[in-house]
Order: sequence, then C-alpha cells, then structure tokens
Amino acid sequence: MIRSRDQVIWDFVQEWWAKAEGDLRAPEHLLTLPQQDCFAAAFHAQQAAEKFLKAFLVRHQAPFSKTHDIQNLLDLAAQFAADLKLELASATMLTPFGVEFRYPGDQVADLATARGAVREAQQVREVIRQRLQGYLGLGRP
Repeated sequence: MIRSRDQVIWDFVQEWWAKAEGDLRAPEHLLTLPQQDCFAAAFHAQQAAEKFLKAFLVRHQAPFSKTHDIQNLLDLAAQFAADLKLELASATMLTPFGVEFRYPGDQVADLATARGAVREAQQVREVIRQRLQGYLGLGRP
C-alpha cells in the first residue's frame, strides 16, 4: 500500500516518539537498580530529549543534521514555536551527556545529576507532547 506524504510524516513522527519513550524508560529503570548507573541514565535522558525534539521537527518538516546538541534543536524548533526555546532552556544541560562524557576518563554523573537529567527529559516530553497533541490526536491521515 502506498502511503501519502502526510502519512509518511505522521509515521515518522511516531517512530521518533517511540524511540524517545524507550530512551526515557532506560534511565528510569537504571536508577532503580542496586548498583545505579548514573552516567548511562543521564546519557539515555539526553537521547530521549533529543528524539522528542526531533519528532517535533519532523512534524514541522524542519531539516536537521545528525546532532546531539539540544540547543541547536531548540533553535530549530523555535521557528515553529518561539517560546519553546525559553521554556526548555534548562534542557541544554543534557547535551554533554550525549557528546562529551561518553568515553572512559570523561566526567561521570552522580545520582543527583542523573535524576536531574531524567527530570529534564521528562519535561521535554511533556512540553513537546502538548505541542503535538492536536496533530497526533487527529490520528494517522
């Protein structure tokens, strides 16, 4: 069956959203383990926020590069929702967990930082969900 352009976009938004939800479940689980993995939790929180923002950008057909930079994604998203950049400004703290702190010898997150990263990712999810609610609520075109 051939999909329409609108169906392809809607499906792609759904795929980004599903991947983001999976990334957000990971840190929520990692922080409940007896031996908490704070860095992995912060890394997955960053990945979730990144993918929620990319779902928003796909919905608006805004091209983006393969970036992990939350600020860059917020700058792009501001073209479609100017207040988004200010509302999610604190989420930029997540960027280093997707870029700078990925290898041995790099800074490691502590429990408070990891929990803060998860809260930031959850905030990104809620704000983007509100912005996409009308679009996704209509169902697949």
